[in-house]
Amino acid sequence: MSAYLLRRVLYAIPILIGVNLLTFVLFFVVNSPDDMARMHLGVKRVTPAAIEEWKRERGYDRPLLYNERGEGLARFTDTIFFQKSLALFRFDFGTSDSGRDIGYDISQRMWPSLAIAVPTLLVGLALNVTLALTLVFFRATYVDFWGLVGLVALMSISGLFYIIGGQYLVGKLLHLVPISGYDTGLAAAKFLILPVVVGVVSGIGSGGRWYRTLFLEEVGKDYVRTARAKGLGEARVMFGHVFRNALIPILTGVVVILPLLFMGSLIVESFFGIPGLGSYTIDAIQRQDFAIVRAMVFLGSVLYILGLILTDISYTLVDPRVRLE
Repeated sequence: MSAYLLRRVLYAIPILIGVNLLTFVLFFVVNSPDDMARMHLGVKRVTPAAIEEWKRERGYDRPLLYNERGEGLARFTDTIFFQKSLALFRFDFGTSDSGRDIGYDISQRMWPSLAIAVPTLLVGLALNVTLALTLVFFRATYVDFWGLVGLVALMSISGLFYIIGGQYLVGKLLHLVPISGYDTGLAAAKFLILPVVVGVVSGIGSGGRWYRTLFLEEVGKDYVRTARAKGLGEARVMFGHVFRNALIPILTGVVVILPLLFMGSLIVESFFGIPGLGSYTIDAIQRQDFAIVRAMVFLGSVLYILGLILTDISYTLVDPRVRLE
């Protein structure tokens, strides 16, 4: 198993290097530091002196890949690629174009994002799996038919409708929880209830239907017919056999998104005023703060690769065939 996981980690290294190179090309070759300065300064007639001053303050005045004026290793280290791109591998995100420490901002903003994403994932997973198993248990009946109709209807509604409708119903009419905002400690719970509920409800349609498809595929297999022939009840067959054998595709969908929970939700955090990483990225795009956007793109790629490795680990735990290979 150790060799199996080591191969997966080694496969991830060239992928991460490729993502880093692509990020560098997009931010510093296609969109040159001069272009970044002009967009950030936000005026039509920008003087060359103002551009050079903006680049100097943020370390963009160095050569891209090779510094002819440097000596020794400085020819490679005193470059934008080394200072801005390779430093990301040390998780040194540097400072934003506005002068803030990006690493500190990430460490502060990741907790609100996790406070929303983790309960949404756990509650949504439990609800979707239970609903899907119930529909498969009553398959080919009116319960299954109308349940599927309801899931398709929920899938057809835009996520923005759930956000706006939830804010209007729960916040405006019923006055149960605040519409937006955030607080620290336990006081933050009242601001998280509505985003979590909206996240769970908006995912019932697609999640319930997907899990129902997985369980229906398992129901028709030979081991299920064998279990029934042995006299096992339908409930035990569903929850003891079908659910257990459908764990691999379930883990594929769940484990991959676990690291991405760290990144937060762009839409939910923006609408509910949650100071998480999702709203942090949106604000950086609006301010044209390329240092933050570049750091978040790289961090997202690292977390996604980590999710794939966690998926492989989960396979080895639930499927003996993977361990044998």
